[in-house]
Amino acid sequence: MTLWHGRFGGDPSDELLAFTVSLPFDQKLAGDDIACSRAHVRGLGRAGILSSEEAAAILEALDQVEDELERAIFTFSPEDEDIHTAIERRVTELAGSTGAKLHTGRSRNDQIATDLRLYAKRELSELAGRVHALERAFLDRAVEVGDCYLPGYTHLQRAQPVLLAHHLLAHGWALARDVDRLLATSARLDVSPLGAGALAGSSLPLDPDAVAADLGFARRFENSLDAVSDRDFVAEILFDLALLGVHLSRLGEEFVLWSTDEFGFVTLDDAHATGSSMLPQKKNPDIAELARGKCGRLIGNLTGLLATLKGLPLAYNRDLQEDKEPLFDAVDQTLLALAAVTGLLRSVRFHTDRMEAAADEPAAAAVDLAEFLVADGMAFREAHALVGGLVRDAIERAVPLVELVEAHPALGTPAAELLEPGVAVTRRTTAGGAGPKAVTEQLARFRSHLTMEEERLGRTLRHG
Repeated sequence: MTLWHGRFGGDPSDELLAFTVSLPFDQKLAGDDIACSRAHVRGLGRAGILSSEEAAAILEALDQVEDELERAIFTFSPEDEDIHTAIERRVTELAGSTGAKLHTGRSRNDQIATDLRLYAKRELSELAGRVHALERAFLDRAVEVGDCYLPGYTHLQRAQPVLLAHHLLAHGWALARDVDRLLATSARLDVSPLGAGALAGSSLPLDPDAVAADLGFARRFENSLDAVSDRDFVAEILFDLALLGVHLSRLGEEFVLWSTDEFGFVTLDDAHATGSSMLPQKKNPDIAELARGKCGRLIGNLTGLLATLKGLPLAYNRDLQEDKEPLFDAVDQTLLALAAVTGLLRSVRFHTDRMEAAADEPAAAAVDLAEFLVADGMAFREAHALVGGLVRDAIERAVPLVELVEAHPALGTPAAELLEPGVAVTRRTTAGGAGPKAVTEQLARFRSHLTMEEERLGRTLRHG
């Protein structure tokens, strides 16, 4: 029996049921649907629409359904189109005609919108916590590596030496923005749609404010049409996760490069790498590669939903059923990625000798030579051209750059000393820069940021 059987003279076709069923994936919302139904029943009781005995009977039936679902003994029926239908059917079986009053004053439109927001609030808190744990891993490794330095790159060409801690914290700050976005999205979606009905509210004396408070939402909806059709929050979550995926992908790309023999900057821990089915010598960076590869999937989830939403008129349309699979997939894949990447980062071994040897190439200090000349009064463009000419000359004549610098009348021995190993990285002194003093300050600021972020996450969990 369908929820709309009274209007129709016959049963739905098998083709219709097969095409429209959502139960295989929306079972993930079972707990949220039961929580939503409990709050709705309590609201019906406060309004006098259900007697105290009726409300108690339905709540008892919901408790049993929850227990059956948790113990995996709940029996689904071929007629269960979605998790909402399945739960309501079973409640009615348990509570009889009283159970049939569960859906009074409620539509599946406001019901699913509420369930999905409950799910989103919970999962965003979990996601933000996992990103925070990865930030902590970056901080710990940044402290551990001390004054080690490596080449900083632009265009994937060696540019200037930077402290490894500075490089690691660059990823940390990007993740900090991800946490901020996730928490901001969670705050925006903290609105209860329950009471909006199918699209226009109800003639029954319902109290959406009380139900919103009962469910732990910050507020209720303002417009019933908007409440049942709004999926902005799903699109926002998918964007947040797509951008987080981009950040994980960039990190993954670096570990793929750094673990090659050509770079030799890191060795992956055996527990966080794979081998080859054919080539015995191989150790492959599969976590890093999948962090990079799954980003495309996250971007696809976002663009797919936006394409679904773009042409929908108000209010609810069945197209909105397509919001759940991309959301569930994005959340699940991101949680898996965060756990794997955190393990990879914490276990990887840095080859600081290889990093420093690569960064000690004299040409990496070319800008320091130009700034040496600027400090002596030369215009920067003139200094840039002079040093660039020396670099070209060193390459073409196969002469060490340090010899040309020492012999140049505008440079000499003091400038040549800037090309000594480990010197250039110490000269980055501006705030936020890659030198020792600035990075020491940055470590303190990042540690302080994580402390405040942890407090913010705690507040979100307490009020979520």
